Amino acid sequence: MLSSMALRSALKSTSVVLRECGVLSRLKGTCASLPLKHGTWTSVITGPSHSNNETVLTGIGSFTIQPVRNYTRAVRKKQPVMQSQLSDLPPTMLKMEYAAVPLAQTADDLVKRLLTLELASHSEKLNLKTEQLIAKVRRDEADRSSTEVKVAILTSKIRNYQEHLHKHTKDKANKRWMLMAIDRRKKLLKHLRATRYDAFEHVCQQLGITYTFPPEYYRHATRRWLAKKALCIKVFKEVQKQKLEQRKKIKQTTPPTLAEPARTAATGTQ
Repeated sequence: MLSSMALRSALKSTSVVLRECGVLSRLKGTCASLPLKHGTWTSVITGPSHSNNETVLTGIGSFTIQPVRNYTRAVRKKQPVMQSQLSDLPPTMLKMEYAAVPLAQTADDLVKRLLTLELASHSEKLNLKTEQLIAKVRRDEADRSSTEVKVAILTSKIRNYQEHLHKHTKDKANKRWMLMAIDRRKKLLKHLRATRYDAFEHVCQQLGITYTFPPEYYRHATRRWLAKKALCIKVFKEVQKQKLEQRKKIKQTTPPTLAEPARTAATGTQ
């Protein structure tokens, strides 16, 4: 029993060694420049052989190992830096809630840093920018619900979404909110253009909005539809050419019109 177990273990060890030798002999990749040890079997990597860029491994079997091929990675193009709408806010400007407090102007430097935009959060800066846009287009100081004010608020949100998506291109949720805000602003501008055109021009000029007219007819362009449209255009042009040729033939074959005798009669009466 013990002899059979010893025989089996010996056979397993020899099969492992032979298998490893076969794998190493078929190896064409890279190998570390250290001795390979497995039990009592050792193999050492020697120096370079006579062939170029090849290394010979001597041991039970000798074979060559090709050098490492370091393929270069594709260089990523740097995206242009998008200018933020908050860049024109100076850091020494007071926050919106402290702008009307007279003591904030005479406070210490440390307190001023807390009251100004130097240590303000992004949301506080965004609220201040929104109020500045509202002040440009509002009808009066108490106006908070007119169409112009709604357009200004949506413009501030849309630009904030654009800055965020420029850095995080895979943020699908904020992209959806941005598209919804753009559609809402389009409807408000369309209504304002139809009712008060002077206010519409004033809003577009003050907020820097370029209004583009929506297409009269929109259809999803498929390959079948494009091929059908190209065929229809081609047929239409051929029909127009045939009609033009027919008109030329009719003009050449028809007798002189009745306008010439009428002109002669008019000259005779004079």
